[in-house]
Amino acid sequence: MNILTELLTFWQAQADKLGQQTLQHIGLTAASLVLGVLVGVPLGLLLTRRPRLAPWVLGVAGILQTIPSIALLGFLIPALGIGPGPAILALFLYSLLPIVRNTLTGIQGVDAAVVDAARGLGLTDGQVLRQVELPLALPVLLAGIRTAAVINVGVATLAAYIAAGGLGEFIFGGIALNNPAMILAGAIPAALLALVFDVVLARLQSLRGRRLQVAGRVGLLALVLLVGLYFLPQAGSRLLAGFSPEFVGRSDGLPGLQQRYGLQPASVVLAPALVYEAARHGNVDVIDGYSTDGRIRAYNLLTLRDDKHVFPPYQAVPVIRRQVLRAHPELGAALARLTGQLSDSVMTELNYRVDYLHETPRAVALRFLRQRGLWRPAQPVQGPTIRLGSKIFAEQYILLELYTALIRGYTNLGVEAKTGLGGTTICAEALRTGAIDMYPEYTGTGLLVVLQPSAAVLDSLGPDPEKVLQYVRAQYRRRYQLEWLAPLGFNNTYALLMRRQQARQLGIASISDLSRYLR
Repeated sequence: MNILTELLTFWQAQADKLGQQTLQHIGLTAASLVLGVLVGVPLGLLLTRRPRLAPWVLGVAGILQTIPSIALLGFLIPALGIGPGPAILALFLYSLLPIVRNTLTGIQGVDAAVVDAARGLGLTDGQVLRQVELPLALPVLLAGIRTAAVINVGVATLAAYIAAGGLGEFIFGGIALNNPAMILAGAIPAALLALVFDVVLARLQSLRGRRLQVAGRVGLLALVLLVGLYFLPQAGSRLLAGFSPEFVGRSDGLPGLQQRYGLQPASVVLAPALVYEAARHGNVDVIDGYSTDGRIRAYNLLTLRDDKHVFPPYQAVPVIRRQVLRAHPELGAALARLTGQLSDSVMTELNYRVDYLHETPRAVALRFLRQRGLWRPAQPVQGPTIRLGSKIFAEQYILLELYTALIRGYTNLGVEAKTGLGGTTICAEALRTGAIDMYPEYTGTGLLVVLQPSAAVLDSLGPDPEKVLQYVRAQYRRRYQLEWLAPLGFNNTYALLMRRQQARQLGIASISDLSRYLR
């Protein structure tokens, strides 16, 4: 099946979701444009009367434009929480520069002789602005709004990371799941939306005189109506779930829960780093997480019992290029010293120290090695450099520091760390292509995200950790020339989490309890 067929099949299966996300995307863009026009145009007009302020205002707007969008959203979340609020505010801030600048440029570009003639006829300053300058500057002003609209359609995809919806849900889910059709299912409509906004505003910009003024008012009214549609209240269950993009699409995630438990919660998509904070602050009631995450203890969350065994084993295992392992057998011996050393409770404690107590992963890792008698001073480097990779969460950073210390202490090899590789797909591809030499992975993730076996194979493996490990190990050797070493000792499985107090009040201890409550 080629990519076009997969894309059309996906769109057909997700038609309702696609329509909902498209409306959300339009609503986010429209809301930010309305705010941008209501604030940016008056601000630009003010600068025409106070030109000394122009460099300062445009400078601040320019600085806002240079802040990475995901960082700007991160700054806004502590104050505004998750959802459309911080997303719309961020998009509004991005829209200010082109709207303010073009308003100022448009007014300044009006022929001074025309303005003088209007004043000579006795028009007041306000009348000159409304009846002469604004109509003549309107095409330039609309060009700024047009630019802001196209920018915001693209940036609005990131709103999916903070539960504001939009077409970014498909894009980030596809990236997490290595699903090109899913990525295109969100990227193509987003690109088409940008073209539609651009064409409509270009058409509006080409009008002149009275028709332009009328069309401008109608366009602004249409944007306001789109915003209203976005914020219409939607019915749902009493509990709201917040899930990471990968969990929403993986067979062992939400689809598996829906099939096995009949679970159909009202849900929003959140960046993996935000799901715990959203549960902690009551923005959502149910989240996906990992059983050894230190924030479960820190935030007093309850892990719901997976009584129907949807989640497969997730033993943590270092995965390494066979070529590197054969060339440096001492590397395997050094890594083997960590085999079986990390139980579930030990790993949870280490994660807790990084996630909640804010100790550095290196300090936590070195303290652990010293306590177990595994630490050695770094040896002189007399060989090539081993490149270690990790995903973006505390546990991976801790494991990376453990491996780094062991390699430096027990071999003469150099070590280079490549942290924050984003997710499973990026790490796996980096390992296959030789961009990194090893990284810590989980058997369930390798099975379902990378190998993606048939349902018959999954049924044959069942929940047996050893069977899953042997299957993954054999397939990685055959397909990719990669080696899964011995397990570290803990099983960091997927889990559904709730605030402990809320779960106790509702009588929810398992996923079956949750599914009955939602019905």
